[in-house]
Amino acid sequence: MKKFNWQIWAAFLLSLFAFLSYPLLFVMFPITRDFPWANLLFFAVAVALMLFGLRRAFASDRAHPLRSRIVGGALATFSVVVLGFFVFTVFIWARLMPASHGAPQAGQQAPDFTLADTTGRSVSLSELLSSPIKEGSASPKGVLLIFYRGYW
Repeated sequence: MKKFNWQIWAAFLLSLFAFLSYPLLFVMFPITRDFPWANLLFFAVAVALMLFGLRRAFASDRAHPLRSRIVGGALATFSVVVLGFFVFTVFIWARLMPASHGAPQAGQQAPDFTLADTTGRSVSLSELLSSPIKEGSASPKGVLLIFYRGYW
C-alpha cells in the first residue's frame, strides 16, 4: 500500500486557510488589504500541491485507485471552488459595490462645519479659512482635514 496522499489534503487545507485568512487577518494591514498578494501566494502553493496530489491520486500503482481518484478529485474540486470564490469576492464583487453619492469627491470644497478644538472651543471651517493663524500673518490658503477613526 502506498503512503497517505498528503499533498492533496495540504492543498485543500492551504486553500481554506488562504480564503479565511484574508477577512480574519490580512484585511487589517494596508499592504495585504489593498491587494491580497499574500493570499494569492498561498493559493499558488495550494495549486502546486494540488497538481502533485492529483498526479499521485491518479497514478496506476495506487492500492485503492478508485477511492484515491474520488477523494483526490473531490478535494481538488473544492480547492478550485474556494479559489474561484475568493477571486470573485475580492476582485469582482467588491468592485461592484455602489459608490457613495453623498461622499465628497477629490478636489471638491468641503461644506462648512463647526467642531470643538483640543481646548473645547468651537471652531468652524469658514473661521479657519478666513482668520490668520498668528497676529500679523496672512490668512491660511487651506485647511487639512484628517479623518481619524481610531478615537471613538
